[in-house]
Amino acid sequence: MNAFWIKIKNILDLVVFKHSIFALPFLFSSMIVASKLTYDSAWFGFKALILGVICAVSARNFAMATNRLMDEDIDKNNPRCANRPNITGKIGRKNIWAFIILNAIIFILCSYFINNLAFYLSFPVLFILALYSAFKRFSSLAHLVLGFCLGLAPIAGSIIIMGKIHIYSVILCLGVSFWTAGFDLLYSLQDMEYDKKVGLHSIPAQFGFKTSLLIAAFCHVLAVLFWLLFVWEVWGIALGKIALIGVIISGIILAFEHKIVHKNFSHIDKAFFTLNGYLSIIFFIFIWVDLIWN
Repeated sequence: MNAFWIKIKNILDLVVFKHSIFALPFLFSSMIVASKLTYDSAWFGFKALILGVICAVSARNFAMATNRLMDEDIDKNNPRCANRPNITGKIGRKNIWAFIILNAIIFILCSYFINNLAFYLSFPVLFILALYSAFKRFSSLAHLVLGFCLGLAPIAGSIIIMGKIHIYSVILCLGVSFWTAGFDLLYSLQDMEYDKKVGLHSIPAQFGFKTSLLIAAFCHVLAVLFWLLFVWEVWGIALGKIALIGVIISGIILAFEHKIVHKNFSHIDKAFFTLNGYLSIIFFIFIWVDLIWN
C-alpha cells in the first residue's frame, strides 16, 4: 500500500497537480455566467459540476504528461528539471503512456456524457493540448499556444452548460490566453540561456530579457482588456460593478507581478505560482459574488 501511494505522489508531482488551480476558476466563472444566462441562476447542478471538473483535470493531466514525455530529451540536461519523476526514473515511460491514454479516455467519456458538441470537440481539443510540446521546438508562438490551451476552459464552460459556444466565452478565452502566455513568458526567463543552448524557440531565447518583459506586459494588458470586454458583453444581464472591480484587482495583481520580476529576477517562482493562483481565485470570487448579489 505504501508503494501505491508513493506512485500516486510521483504522478501528482509529474503533472504538478496543484497548478490545476490556474484554469479551474475560469472554467467555473464561465459555467456560472452560462447558467445565469440560461437558467437565471448561478447554480448549474452537481452533474455539470462533477463532469466539468473531471474533464478539466483529465485534460490537464493528459497535456502535462504528454509534455513531460515529449520533453525528456530537453529536460534531462536542464538543472531546473533534474528532479522531475520521469527524469529521475521514479516513473517509467510505459507508466506515463498508460497515464496519458487513461486520461484521454476519461476526458472523451466525460465529454460524451455532457452533450454532443462536447464529445465531438473532445478529439481536436486533445490534439491542441498535445501540440504545445512540439510547437516550442520550431516557433516562438509556443507561449500563445499554451495560453490558448488554458483559454479553452471558459469555452468549455459555455459548452457544458449551454451546449454551444457563446461569444462571452470566446472573449474570456482570449483574456485567459494572453494572461497565461504572459506569465509563461515570465516563467521561461529562467530557461533563457538553456533554451539558447539547445535551440528552443522561446521568446526569451529569441529576443532577450528586456524585450521578453515588454511582450509579457503587452500580453497582460491585452488580458485585462479582454476581461473588461467579457464583463461588458454580459453587463446588466449577468454581471455588473462587482465583476468590474474584480477585473481591476486582477490587473493590479498583474502589475505587481511585473514589479516583482523587474525588481528581483530570482522571484519569478513567487510571481508565477503565488500571484497567478491568487488572481484566478479572486477573479472567480468577484464573478460569483456579482451573480449572487444580483
